[in-house]
Amino acid sequence: MRTFEELVAEAEAADVTGWGFGWLEGRASEERPPWGYAGLLAERLAGVRSALDVDTGGGEVLAEAPVLPPRMVATEAWAPNAERARRLLGPRGVEVVATRPGAPFPLPGETFELVTSRHPVSPDWPEIHRVLAPGGHYLAQHVGPASVRGLSEYFLGPLTHDDGRDPRHEAAAAEAAGLEVVGLRRARCRVEIRDVGAVVWLLRKCVWWVPDFSVAAYRERLRELDARLRGGDVFVTHSTRHLVEARKPA
Repeated sequence: MRTFEELVAEAEAADVTGWGFGWLEGRASEERPPWGYAGLLAERLAGVRSALDVDTGGGEVLAEAPVLPPRMVATEAWAPNAERARRLLGPRGVEVVATRPGAPFPLPGETFELVTSRHPVSPDWPEIHRVLAPGGHYLAQHVGPASVRGLSEYFLGPLTHDDGRDPRHEAAAAEAAGLEVVGLRRARCRVEIRDVGAVVWLLRKCVWWVPDFSVAAYRERLRELDARLRGGDVFVTHSTRHLVEARKPA
């Protein structure tokens, strides 16, 4: 195995834009929820004439769908991801729209038969309700409560605060915005991390896990973890996910 310094330097130099995780191949793995979101998304997109994908990242998940509706729009708030999504999805006729966190979607109301999202930053239920056509559906996979908390706590110590991702609370907020929740499924998925470079890359990409992360600030904890992994240990934590389906009344 390469040295600690080599692994860390490689991870610090690697691209973390978009929502692809191919860089982790052989370094880390995450069990997938049983419902197979990418397959569900592809099936639904093939059956509508208009759809909006919210917080699309670099467009990687949407790009997996073999058939897209005639009117397909995606939103993204982080400029590097939006540009990546335009390059990936533009040739397929997808309009990628820049948004600002907390601001309304720059799109007309009652426009889309389907609104989707994989791991939205914070679902804006009133806006989802507004842009859905009557009878339209919202289908999304959300990050659940305390997801990957074991990794955060390795660096930050015990965490007791509520991160606001309780699926029951989200369902209640959706219904308060005028949507009818017709499906809510939960999953807890095993995550295995095998080298310290994967840790550095993940914490650069998912900055909310350890908000003040830098290699300089956490070098000693990284070295300790590196020693464990070199000794044959695997760092195990768990992600949480929930699948939400809601409908706007006709």
